[in-house]
Amino acid sequence: MSLRNIRVVLVSPIYGGNVGSVCRAMKNMGISDLAIAAPRGELDVDEARMMALHAADIFNKRKEFATLQEAVADCGLVAGTTARRGLYREHARTPRDVAPRLLTAARKARVALLFGPEDNGLSNDDLTVCTQIMRIPSTVKYPSLNLSHAVMVCCYELYVASGLYEIPVERSREATSAAREHMFGMWEDALMKIGFMEEGTADHMMLGLRRILSRGLLTEKDVRILIGIARQAQWAGGEARKLQDKGGHKS
Repeated sequence: MSLRNIRVVLVSPIYGGNVGSVCRAMKNMGISDLAIAAPRGELDVDEARMMALHAADIFNKRKEFATLQEAVADCGLVAGTTARRGLYREHARTPRDVAPRLLTAARKARVALLFGPEDNGLSNDDLTVCTQIMRIPSTVKYPSLNLSHAVMVCCYELYVASGLYEIPVERSREATSAAREHMFGMWEDALMKIGFMEEGTADHMMLGLRRILSRGLLTEKDVRILIGIARQAQWAGGEARKLQDKGGHKS
């Protein structure tokens, strides 16, 4: 519900392609309310729809307002973005810092995210309607982001803060200690059979192998695969030894 109450407001955008890319970024992050404030004229609609790709529905449903004040009139919190410095911009916070507050406000009222035109960004007059100011962290050598990139960063932070994304869960359970020890026993035997190590170096080499395989989670499925590899190596080592013995016997 919070994301449904987020409105992305583009102030006087210049390029249709950028607006289309904004639509795509919004749809990636579950936000669909797009407004264009103080339009400069007719956007290149074909270019916008081409760049929006499967998010053309957001572009088609966009709202246009003659002024910025009209675009945010029904909104509670209004968060403007800026890359520029200045007396009235120094209290800017990152989108990650601001996101929780915006989502809390969006539970009860519409919240606006403001993005200025591609050439100069939001003006001081535009910032007068803002209750929050955000600055996306970037290098001081080139702090200005492409319009759609700025929208993506802000919408991403809102989406992550919303808790809607669920991290995939590993289907296979973590292997037990007994299963791991069985696997290492088979690997030791296999590595001996294929001549990778000898009795005198086995303990040292196995500690190295344990170290490698202990850097991440080993699931039951992982252990089964590794056991299968060891079993095949044991078989291959045995066959090679048989051939070697036969060759020695013939000579």
